[in-house]
Formats: sequence, C-alpha cells, structure tokens
Amino acid sequence: MLKLENYITGKWITGDGDGQLLYNAVTGEAVAAASTKGLDFKSIIEYGRTVGNPALRKMTFHQRGNMLKALALHLRNHLEKFYTISYQTGATKADSWVDIEGGIGNLFANASLRRKFPDETFCIDGESHNLSKNNTFMGTHILVPKEGVALHINAFNFPVWGMLEKIAVNLLAGVPAIVKPATVTSYLTEAVVKEIIASGILPVGSLQLICGSTGDLLDHVTSQDVITFTGSASTGLMLKKTPAILDNNVPFNMEADSLNCIVLGEDVTPDKPEWDIFIKEIRKEMTLKAGQRCTGIRRIFVPENKMEDIWKAISTSLSQTTIGNPLNSAVRMGSLAGQKQRTEVKEQVQKLLAASQIVYGSLDSVEVIDADPKKGAFISPVLLMNALPWASVTGYTTNPSHEVEAFGPVSTIMPYKNMDDAIALSKLGKGSLVSTIVTADYKEARQYVVGAATHHGRILVLNDECARESTGHGSPLPLLVHGGPGRAGGGEEMGGLRGVKHYLQRTALQGSPTTITAITNVYQPNAKGKEPGKHPFKKYFEELQIGDQIITDKRVITSEDIDRFADLSGDHFYAHIKTTDFTGTMFEQQVAHGYFIMSVAAGLFVDSYEKNPVLLNYGIDELRFTKPVYPGAEVYIRFTCKEKLPNDKRVIEKPEDFKRGDDIDKGIVKWLVEFLDETNEITGVATILTMVAKKLQ
Repeated sequence: MLKLENYITGKWITGDGDGQLLYNAVTGEAVAAASTKGLDFKSIIEYGRTVGNPALRKMTFHQRGNMLKALALHLRNHLEKFYTISYQTGATKADSWVDIEGGIGNLFANASLRRKFPDETFCIDGESHNLSKNNTFMGTHILVPKEGVALHINAFNFPVWGMLEKIAVNLLAGVPAIVKPATVTSYLTEAVVKEIIASGILPVGSLQLICGSTGDLLDHVTSQDVITFTGSASTGLMLKKTPAILDNNVPFNMEADSLNCIVLGEDVTPDKPEWDIFIKEIRKEMTLKAGQRCTGIRRIFVPENKMEDIWKAISTSLSQTTIGNPLNSAVRMGSLAGQKQRTEVKEQVQKLLAASQIVYGSLDSVEVIDADPKKGAFISPVLLMNALPWASVTGYTTNPSHEVEAFGPVSTIMPYKNMDDAIALSKLGKGSLVSTIVTADYKEARQYVVGAATHHGRILVLNDECARESTGHGSPLPLLVHGGPGRAGGGEEMGGLRGVKHYLQRTALQGSPTTITAITNVYQPNAKGKEPGKHPFKKYFEELQIGDQIITDKRVITSEDIDRFADLSGDHFYAHIKTTDFTGTMFEQQVAHGYFIMSVAAGLFVDSYEKNPVLLNYGIDELRFTKPVYPGAEVYIRFTCKEKLPNDKRVIEKPEDFKRGDDIDKGIVKWLVEFLDETNEITGVATILTMVAKKLQ
C-alpha cells in the first residue's frame, strides 16, 4: 500500500502507524494511506518561520512574482500526470481542468500582480499625507511581510486549486506556507507538491505539506502567523476557538460552505435567451464536480407563476447528464469524493425533505456508465421543491432549505412573490459566498444587487450580454475577493492586491519627507532633491537615483500662446477666449489650457537634442491643475525621479511575434512633475512614466 509522505523541515517523511486509508472514488479500491502520527508540529511551524520566512522576505515583489510565473510554467509540463491521479477523486476531465489548470492559472494571475508593486521587499500603501504647515513632517503607510507562516487548511473538493490559489498569494507577499489538504483527496495534492519541490524554484522552507491530521499544530501559532480555512462552517468555528488563536489574535480567514442562491428575474420568459441561460447555469452548477463546490447553487428562487415550467425544464436538462467513470469520454458527471461524502449527502437530503419533495432524481438508485454504482461514490442529481419557503419547521430557526446544505448535486427550487421577496429569501441563508440573478432588466438587476449585497460576497448579474464570456456562478477569480459574510465565514481570499495584504503588516510611518523618501525608495513631495550631475534623460535605468531632480528655466505664457494652442487643438472652451465676459465664472481673465501647460512642461524638462536612454513616454498618472495660469505668468518645472520599476522582456515564442524593441532591456521610471509660477506656487502636478533603456551588458 502506497503511504503518502509529508514534506516538512526540508524532508519527505511518512507518519507512524498504518494511517488513514484513502480510496479511489470511482472503483472503491484503496489507493494510499496517510498519517502524520509522530510528527513534531512545533518544529514544522518553527522551520517555516526561521528558514522559509527570511528567505522570502529578502526577495522583492517582482522576484517573488517571477518565481510564481516560473512555477506555473513548470507545473504545466506535468498536466497529464496530475489528470491521471485526479480521475481517482471522481473528477471528470472538465472537473479536473477547473482544479488543476484553474489552480495554475492562479499562479499566473498572481505573478502578474508584481507589476502593481515596487521592486522592493515591502511597499507603500495608499496616499502620503503632509502633516505640517512648513512641509517638514509627513506620514504614510507601509506594508511589510509578516514574520510567521500561512497555515492553509483546505477542503477535499479542490485538492490542487485549493492549495495553489492560496499559496500564490502568500508567496507573493513574502510569507511561507504550511498546507494541510483534506486527507481524503490529499494524494493528488501530494503529487503536485512533489513536482513543486523537485523544481527547486521555491526557496527552502517556503512550502511544507501535511497529509493527515494537524495534530497540535494550531497550539503553536502566534500573532505573526495567518490561518486560512476552507470547509464546513461548524469545523471552522471549532478551529477558530483554539486558545492560541484567541490569545494571540491570529488572523483567521474562513471560507465556509454556504447556501448560495440563483434568482430568475421577473422579466424572464421562455421566449427570452435568459430562460435557457438560467437552466444551463443550474445544470452546470449541480453537476460540475458532482455538486461538490463551496459556491454551488443550493437554492433556486423563481417567480411563483413560473415554478412548474422551470422545475420541469431543469429536470429535462439534468436527465441529459451522463454519470459514471470519468475516464469514459461519454461521462459528464463523475462520483462524489468518497463513500463518506455520499452518506453525508443522503443524510442532509433527508433533513431537507422535512420541507421539500424530490421532483427529479433519486437517493436510492443511479444509472452509471462503465462503473459499479455501489462500489463507486455515485449519486443521482437531486432537485427538490419547497413550495412554502417562508414556512417554519420544527427544529429549525426558519426552514431547512435555508439552513441545511447537502454538499453534492442537490438544489432546492422555491417560489418568490416579487423582487423584495426574493431579496429577503436570499438573506435567509445568513451569509453566502455568491448569488446570481439572471435578468435582462437593468432596474431589476440594480434592485437585487443593492438589496442583497449585504449578505453575499459576490453577485453575478447574468444575461445574454455576458453569458458567452462569463466564467459563471461558481467560479471565483484571482483578482476578485472570494468569501462572504456570516455563515460563509466572514473572510476574503484572493482579491488581487487585497488578498496579498492579508499577509502584510500595515504600519503608519511618520517623519520628514526626505527621511521617508530614503526609507521607502519612493520620492515624497517636499523632500530634498539630488543634483543629478547631468540631465536625468541622459542616464540609463541603472544610473538613475530616486530624488534626481532638475529645476527648469522659466517660460512666460502669453495670450498669443493660448490662442495658438486653441487653434491647434480645437479646444475653444470659453475660458480660453480673451474676449469672454468672465463675470460669474471661476476665472479673472483668459486662462491657459491645462494641457497647454502640460505641453509647455514637457518642452521645459525634456532633453531632446540627441538620442538618449529614454525610449518613449509611457503615460501620465494623477494629473491635476491646481491654480489658473493667466497671460504674463512665468512657469517653470521641478522634475524629480520618483520611482523605478522593472519591465520584464516579453516572452516571444515565435519569430513572427517579434516587435521592434523586444530585444532592448529596459525599465519604467516614474517622474514627479510639479508646475510652478513666478510666486513659486504649484499650479499643477503629475506623474509621468517613461520607458528607459538599461546599459548594454
């Protein structure tokens, strides 16, 4: 019998004893055993803190991001191996694609986020603030990686995606991970981790794996650690009450299974495309992964006058789903993850039957292809109908349809009277990960979104406009938060930059602008500039220093200048015409176009007489015009190197994809441009970006 290994303290180690047997969900045969007995959990977490954490903290965001990209590319080379193992979990090719390639996609998505961060080990968070009259004292916020580990306790339904979507975020943040997958499908997680470790891409100690019980691991967490949990709400709440977590205020991000719902808009009729979209979405969500998704549709709300037509249409659609061995190309729904999961689903459906009746499917029989329905963990899709969703049922706060989840291909259809009723019913789930409304009526969509958002972490508005490209009800995306209030756990996963910040400590930083510039390596307004020695545009990327600054010559703005710019640009706004009667306006007289002043600024600070390392203007950020410039004003520019960012070479897979400049090593430089007049007051400010060449090696 294969015994799974735990990757801890830099070594692959098997636990003591026989361990827990793990089974092929399709055939019922034992495939492996898992044990963590005898492991020193305190040393595991200390190893992550003392070995993995320092190694990651020394890397910049860009280095960590490129590390994730390299890891994603490596794992793509081993897809066939992962798919072969994934079939044993009962997953079809489509199920496995979401789990495996969806997980790898998370690595790519988070790798791309490096461009949103500086090429530093930490970053500034948000705007800086001047805190003094004479501009000598200021404040800002910085984010630094925590000094602990990220402990991920994952669910059985996504043994690959569940791991990769989480570690992608903490690794980009600079924090190592200990991954504890659900034991029942941990053999697939182990296979992926073996490839990750074998690649040598991650620093030593960045990733550890526990296949089995967590033992007393949670007793050793500190305030620098972060825990994420995915699974049942009851288990999550039990873990959250661990004394060490409470005593040390350890961040605990919980994503719990929830009673997600889909709503059919009142405007949708059988002749509209949204009708078929609604049916298709329900079938997909009930059968993908055999309904074993934390985002699965558990409650279906339909206008009461459309109930019969809808449940019959859903039933017809479900009847076309072939169930069986996922290795058979004709199969569209595989098995549950194991016999235990099938037993639990049936038990939960029995509870739901206290207020509902089965209108499609069976708990006792299922037709399968190329498999034994008894040995494998197969179950029929089950559609329930609850005609009285507001009725109280003894033993429940309200109604089991809003309190009980069967974690499989099970959904309950219920009627609603009007949109306010649908919103109120959606909230009876006491907090959900996701809700979908299918409607072509924008007002109805707005009413539902604004009314239901307090109780949902994500809302999908689905209609014919987006259905072809929509990722669907059940697909969390790396750049959006995945979580929900109340029963759903109250946490947030992923979420782009938001997700990374879960693993960073935010600290307010106060001091002089020059001091904070030196600390952050980002130029702060009112800091002392540096004499560049030569025009900054004559410096290569590596030669430029933060704070390199020039003060330009002055230029007098004339009325004729303003007239010529108006003619050239076609902008004859009344404020730029000298014959305008300015009574009752914001201006005293003819005023210069803001974009004219921006153009004048470029003429003053650009060194344009010979070819230099500046390749092109990349854009303008945060352009503001703060004081009118009238004819006769003398303007000049304070031009300062604000920040430097790497610019990775584009990956060129085919010679024909080559574009001019792809062979040039370069970076992006941000410049603070301050427009001043003869009174030395700032009349405008902007951040311009240039692409600057690096020295030839």
